Order: sequence, then structure tokens, then C-alpha cells
Amino acid sequence: MVGRDTKFPKLKIPFYDDGNNDEGHYRVNTVEEKTVCDYTGFNFDRLEDMCVFEYWLLLHDAVIYGHMQSEEGREYLNNCWRITQTSPDRKKIREKMGRKEV
Repeated sequence: MVGRDTKFPKLKIPFYDDGNNDEGHYRVNTVEEKTVCDYTGFNFDRLEDMCVFEYWLLLHDAVIYGHMQSEEGREYLNNCWRITQTSPDRKKIREKMGRKEV
């Protein structure tokens, strides 16, 4: 059983602005719900009965799963991960600069 003191990582939906404004002239207001429904097989009514934490977990996983299905999607996820990093990858920097690790 999970206790109150259990720490979970903050769930973030992977996103970065890749410059492709594919939204067109119309905006779909329920795209997140549709994504979760497609991923889980649930209907909209079942989503309404779900607690918000379950919904966000499923949305997070559905977005990642959807992107993992194509090479372009995996590249997108890699870019999302890369722009969230706050510490440099010193090993890769040294490799690019032609320096050996000390």
C-alpha cells in the first residue's frame, strides 16, 4: 500500500515547440480526452468518473506511447527530454571537444 509520505515524480506531458503549427483553422477542445479514450478503450463517461490523478497518469502515458510508435515521435520525445535537462552531459561535451576524461 502506498503511504502519504510516498514521493512520486511529477508527471509532465512531453512538449516542445517544434515550429510545426499543424493546428489549422480549428481547435479540438477534447483532444486530451480523445487521446486517453483511444489509449484505454474507455468512453468519455468513464473519464468523467475517474479521479484527476488517474486521468493525468493515463494522459501522460498515452502521449508517450503514441509518440513511441514512430521514428519522428521518438525524436520528438528525445527533444522534449533534452530541453528539460538542467545539468550538462560532461562526457558528451568532452567527446565533442576532443578531450579525454580526467
